[in-house]
Amino acid sequence: MSATLVLPILKQDQIWKDKTKLEDIFDVEHFLDYLKDDVRIVRDIPDWVPDKEDLFTNLRRTVKNIPKYASAQFYIDNVLPRIKEKRIMTLKPFVDRLGYDNVPEEINRLRCRVNYHAMKFLPEIEDMANLLASRMRNRTGYLNPYMALHLRFEKGMVGLSFCDFVGSRDEKTMMAAYRQKEWPRRYKNGSHLWHLALQKRKEGRCPLEPGEVAIILRAMGYPKETQIYVASGQVYGGQNRMAPLRNMFPNLVTKEELASKEELDRFRKHVTSLAALDFLVCLKSDVFVMTHGGNFAKLIIGARRYMGHRLKSIKPDKGLMAKSFGDPYMGWATFVEDVAIIHQTRTGLPEQTFPNYDLWENPLTPCMCRT
Repeated sequence: MSATLVLPILKQDQIWKDKTKLEDIFDVEHFLDYLKDDVRIVRDIPDWVPDKEDLFTNLRRTVKNIPKYASAQFYIDNVLPRIKEKRIMTLKPFVDRLGYDNVPEEINRLRCRVNYHAMKFLPEIEDMANLLASRMRNRTGYLNPYMALHLRFEKGMVGLSFCDFVGSRDEKTMMAAYRQKEWPRRYKNGSHLWHLALQKRKEGRCPLEPGEVAIILRAMGYPKETQIYVASGQVYGGQNRMAPLRNMFPNLVTKEELASKEELDRFRKHVTSLAALDFLVCLKSDVFVMTHGGNFAKLIIGARRYMGHRLKSIKPDKGLMAKSFGDPYMGWATFVEDVAIIHQTRTGLPEQTFPNYDLWENPLTPCMCRT
């Protein structure tokens, strides 16, 4: 389109209520310098643009909603004419808004340049993450490997999933009220949710509970002594919900346990900064385990693949695991065998592409070239 990019504005998260700006977590100077030969980027709308203030006033009227997996031609046909007419546009939402198939190879290479090279966290975030990773490796007094576990079981995640989980009657009543308040259109009167919850669990679309994660990891052969870094917000259900995981893997820590309050206070202003610390510590781990989907885990698995598949990334098959967990007659030996067979090809190695495959999670040949 030969358009100029104004530094992106980060989406304000509905659940975390975070108001982070791009420059609060990313090294903008590096971003601008690294991509200077690829695309024109400016920090703000230039002063020489006529009626600059009027453009801001009318920006809401120049928003273009982009369909998911839009083709490159869609932008030429639908976005470019409006940019020429309005001079400036906001494009939203912007996650997976360009297709992965039939896209010029140089565009997919540019995606990798942006994602794995141009987007760098601020030095203070990088330094703190390196310190946390170093402390994980030295917890036992000598160098040891560690596992990173992205445990997506916060209240917002549990609510948004519309899945059913073990809990008291009071807990279920409170969750129902929370869902009705936050997602009234989806909740309706709640009468349809039980059947929906059962179907989602069968299809593997429900987050794994901490106890389920513990059983899967033990079945994979990880011993009680395994050092585990947990990347997570406040786990729904608190310590009671975490107890099975902690009992089976006592060497389990969070960044709050690895660092002092003073060390983390400078990052608490932005929730995204704390997430960035988790991201980097997970990225550096010897084994990374995701428990549910989402951009965070996808980007980590993709980056580890891009770095050469040297580090193991485990993506549990939640659908088949739900079937195994629901079988009251399955013995432990059979369960262990099932886990091994199911996950022997789910360890972060390259995967075969398919229509609309996720380039961020599975960067293959067009993306792997670093030149």
